[in-house]
Amino acid sequence: MAGKFELYAAKNGKFRFRLKAGNGEIIAVASEDYETKAAAKKGIASIQRNAAGAEVVDMDAPAKKAPAKKAAPAKKAAAPKK
Repeated sequence: MAGKFELYAAKNGKFRFRLKAGNGEIIAVASEDYETKAAAKKGIASIQRNAAGAEVVDMDAPAKKAPAKKAAPAKKAAAPKK
């Protein structure tokens, strides 16, 4: 069974949504309250568009060192004026 988004009114009167797996387990919850139901639906649509094939970035992985920059060549000193 496919997962589903559940859209609901929060206790504060704003709107939220959660994503449930096919087995009923909640696997994602909206990180913000939406002022309107239409805005919450747009949030769901954005996730549907952007999540498919999204890259997974391990934020706990050690940072990669940037390659060392080559030093600029030294400028030749101007010849003394006579």
